[in-house]
Amino acid sequence: MSRPGISKHIFKPLFILFTIVLISLPILSCYKAPVTGRSQFIILTQSQENEMGVTAFNDVLKNEQISNNRSYNSAVTRVGQRIAAVSDTQNYEWDFKVIENNEQINAFALPGGKVAVYTGILPVAQTDAGLATVMAHEVAHVAARHGGERVSTGILAQLGAVGVGAAMGGSDPYVYEAVMQAYGLGANVGVLLPFGRSQESEADRIGLVYMAKAGYDPREAVAFWQRMDEAVKGKPQPPEFLSTHPGYGTRIRNLQQWLPEAMAYYNSSSKAPNNPIIN
Repeated sequence: MSRPGISKHIFKPLFILFTIVLISLPILSCYKAPVTGRSQFIILTQSQENEMGVTAFNDVLKNEQISNNRSYNSAVTRVGQRIAAVSDTQNYEWDFKVIENNEQINAFALPGGKVAVYTGILPVAQTDAGLATVMAHEVAHVAARHGGERVSTGILAQLGAVGVGAAMGGSDPYVYEAVMQAYGLGANVGVLLPFGRSQESEADRIGLVYMAKAGYDPREAVAFWQRMDEAVKGKPQPPEFLSTHPGYGTRIRNLQQWLPEAMAYYNSSSKAPNNPIIN
């Protein structure tokens, strides 16, 4: 019984590509995230990244109900635009949508300035400053090109899987499958998921600075995540080491550590504090 996997005819060019990518890492990793200055590995162009973001955003919205709540839409657009105006981004065509789903206490962002907020998170936000915590975090993901970085890392992981498959040679197919499954677990726990948590923490820090620059009190971010902790109590949560998001306790401690940096921007902001209640 022949083993499944990569044909010997296509392995050689893939291996060469894998080798070229590894050799080129110092050259390709020239992009730096705003605020943190972290070097990033991104092999997509900005236009490729944006195109993927627009396509994915449209696909998601096809299966969701866009909210008709004027107050919610006004708040999300108002706060989102104010945050985007102070962010380290190109001239994106920002698009802020509110999705009608009270069960989803969540929001997401895609490359090119596409941001969606679920109605379930708005009662937790409570005020414009609380919502600014959410919007600044999502805008930070876009500004730091986390989407393109994630895709680039995924490409490397797939090329690595090709290398493992070739190394197994003519091994028994059951052994081959077992090794591939072990490799997948290693990729998730050892590389991909921790990297995701790094991005989430980075978006928290960048977002804290963005909301401060926009005139929203960054101390409200701590209060928001304390409310989030209360809102999800009793609901099943994955262990932090298997989650792409930091635990709420970790998140709050990090924010408190970064507050002095953000407060310097807030105190020098020319924008008057603005914190109306969302209803």
